[in-house]
Amino acid sequence: MKSVIAIDVGGTTMKGGLVAEDGRLLHEERRPTPRADGPERVIAEISRFAAGLQALAASPVAVGLAVPGLVTATHAVYSAAIGWRDVPKAAFTATELPVALGHDVRAAGEAELAFGGGDGEVLYLPIGTGIAGAVVLGGVPYGGAGGWAGQIGHIPVRPDGLACSCGQRGCLGAYASASAVARAYGVESAARVVEAAAAGEPRAVRIWEQAVEALAVALATYTLLLDPRRIVIGGGLSLAGEHLLAPLRERLAARLTFRAAPELAASTLGTRAGLLGAGLLGWRYIAAVTT
Repeated sequence: MKSVIAIDVGGTTMKGGLVAEDGRLLHEERRPTPRADGPERVIAEISRFAAGLQALAASPVAVGLAVPGLVTATHAVYSAAIGWRDVPKAAFTATELPVALGHDVRAAGEAELAFGGGDGEVLYLPIGTGIAGAVVLGGVPYGGAGGWAGQIGHIPVRPDGLACSCGQRGCLGAYASASAVARAYGVESAARVVEAAAAGEPRAVRIWEQAVEALAVALATYTLLLDPRRIVIGGGLSLAGEHLLAPLRERLAARLTFRAAPELAASTLGTRAGLLGAGLLGWRYIAAVTT
């Protein structure tokens, strides 16, 4: 069966797999993102990952690569999470297959639209190592004038607050990303904080409430500007389920005093959205060059 080699690069984990044209995930595996060793090491690991997946594929037709930061069709321009600048797509793989490069969150948002349902005005907000959003307007993903649309993780929720890796202070991601929540509690996984907060541990409760409040501030701002019908929470932190969604609904509604809050829901694709989105990138590239 023909497939696309799909790789979704996150700040902590890279997800790779083989995706059929109908969106079925034929194979899936994960590897750590070695960002502590620098961007060149990450690029080399992506290339090794692609080669390993190609060896498993019977009839691969393309590579779909979804990466964070500012991305064009030809270059990974900048990523605060990983540290690279102006990396041409050819550098990510030694394969002879065509490579389709795209933004990780925007690709995941398109997968949510294609396979998870949803149209109109939607914000897809994965919360993982960092936070960014896929903005959908009129059923069409919106990238903005220069490709920067959706950088919600860098909305300043506390203008004089914690330092962010982007160089600003008080960004949403410095308080509400999974990595920020875990770091504030001194553990490796935000899931530990969620469990402790659910059990009533005071410090975990305080950290969790701070994260939820920061999200409410940012989403209220977004809602007042763009009036989404639906906000879909994805990424690793979405696995907290109603421990996240219930208080976030309450705090978001409290901040929108004169209007109703948009629907707030967890991703139907979960942490696979980015991987399926990378597969979509590959298949759409093939469709474009063969028509």
